[in-house]
Formats: sequence, structure tokens, C-alpha cells
Amino acid sequence: MKKEWIQLSYEVPDAMVDTVAEFLIEISSHGVGIDNRTLDTFSLDSLEETPTKTVTAYFQSDECLDESIRDIKTFLIENGPNFPGFIYQDPTIARITDEDWSTSWKEHFKPLRVGKHLVVKPTWEDFPAGPEDILLNIDPGMAFGTGTHPTTMLCLTVLEKVLFGLRTEEKSLTALDVGTGSGILTIAAAKLGIAHISAVDIDPEAVKIAQENCLLNGVEEQVSVSDTPLAMVTGSFDIVLANILAEDLVRMAPDLVARVNPGGLLILSGILIEKETMVIDGYGNSTMTLAEVSREGEWSCIVFQRKK
Repeated sequence: MKKEWIQLSYEVPDAMVDTVAEFLIEISSHGVGIDNRTLDTFSLDSLEETPTKTVTAYFQSDECLDESIRDIKTFLIENGPNFPGFIYQDPTIARITDEDWSTSWKEHFKPLRVGKHLVVKPTWEDFPAGPEDILLNIDPGMAFGTGTHPTTMLCLTVLEKVLFGLRTEEKSLTALDVGTGSGILTIAAAKLGIAHISAVDIDPEAVKIAQENCLLNGVEEQVSVSDTPLAMVTGSFDIVLANILAEDLVRMAPDLVARVNPGGLLILSGILIEKETMVIDGYGNSTMTLAEVSREGEWSCIVFQRKK
């Protein structure tokens, strides 16, 4: 039996898109899209500049849809007056199946080079790889995070910079990927030479997709994927990755810091530039030292190093 999903689409002023998308991500673990291009799967650079855009959220058909619609309406009415041109409109509602979704992915998702050596490639596309190219084969399914949204590209670029030159050295580095999604960061870390990666996500669908993508890339022996909550993850790691909302990064700061080895790196993304200071201040009283801040568009990636 095919799984059915409900698609809620809202038209909002262009300046309001990120605010609405961030809210929808919080209440829908099944994905958010802009103008029918899925966030964290298609590059936002190619979006046409228009006065309004359509922001879409996906829900399972058996979820409390009426409650979600009421929550979204309340949020839009409360925040809309801050954005010129806002007029509340009820959502456009559509039903889609897994088959419809899969077709949409395959039509738009193309290979993309990230950094100097990483190439994010859908499983159904060919790519003429060079001798130093590292292919990340991804079948996104319903879990987003294929590498072309700036938050993911920033993390991949940092990982490549830190790890590419170490690939041929004997090492046994470890990593933790919090909110792994499709597993793209985990797979990149494994192919860049990390010996063992623990990948966790609270969404069971993301766990399933990440496990399948690890198998596709032949890194399943290096990776364990689970829905273990961060607070229950044991041990500490040389690199901890978290590409999630800025508010959650601050809330989870004690647990994230506790899982970084002395001298290790904490790589945080999913941060709007306007929230950089909030995140940096959130780690100000910890054992971490700010190592690097990189930006792409309106997004930021912050790297801390734990004191030895």
C-alpha cells in the first residue's frame, strides 16, 4: 500500500519566506519546500526573485491536520504584519503519494560539486568522476539533506577542509552526526576517512533513509544510525556535527559540548546569520573556543574547538 502525504502550501511575501519555512520545519518533520523546490535539496540561488513565494509543508495523512493548520494560521496572522505586502490566505491542500514524491525528486535533483572534491550525486544520475573526486550517492526519499542547501554545503566544505588531507594517514577518528536526515554528512565523513560515525535522528523515516544511503555508499561498516536521543548518546567524539535550528543548537549546547573530545571540533549549521551571536553566546560559558565562522547567502556555519 502506497503511503499518502498531505501538502499544505502558503503564499507569503518574499521577505517572509525564511521565517515561515523555519516555523514549518518545527512542526513538520517530513519536509518543507519553496516554490516546489525542496529545501536542503535544491539550490536557493536559482530561485527567481518574485514579490511572493509559495512555502509548502508535508504531513502524514493520519496526523492532526486541523490542529497544524490552526497553529500555522495563528503564526502567520501574528507575524505577517511585520512583512510588507502580507495578506493571510488559507492554504492550498493537496494529497500526494510516495510515487509522486519520488518522481519529483528525480526530475530536479542533479549532481552538484561541493568544495574541491566532494560531489553530491543522485543514485540515478551518472557523473564522470576525476581521480580525486569523492562521490556521495544519495537517494533522498522523504528525508531532506542532500547537500545543496547552504547549511549542508557549509558543513560539507568544513569537513572536506579538515579531513581531506588526512585520508591516507593511519587514524581512528570518530564523529557524531546529530539530526542526520538523509545521512549526507555522515557519508561524507566516512568517505573522508572517519573510522566510526554515530548518526542519530528523531525521525524514523530519516533513520531508514540514512541507513539505505550508507549501504549505497559502502560505508555501513563505519556507521551506526539510530533514533537515539542526544541525551542518551554515550561516549565522546573527535568531531560532532549538528545541522539543525539555531534555537535547538543553543538548547542542546550542554549535551553537544559534553560529547566533544578534548581538542575536538563542534561544527554547527542551520543558523541564519542574524542568529550567529545568539549561538556563539550560547556556548560562551563552555569549554569551547570559537575557531571559525563561514557564511553562504544568509546562512552561517560556526566551528568551535574544545580546549585540551
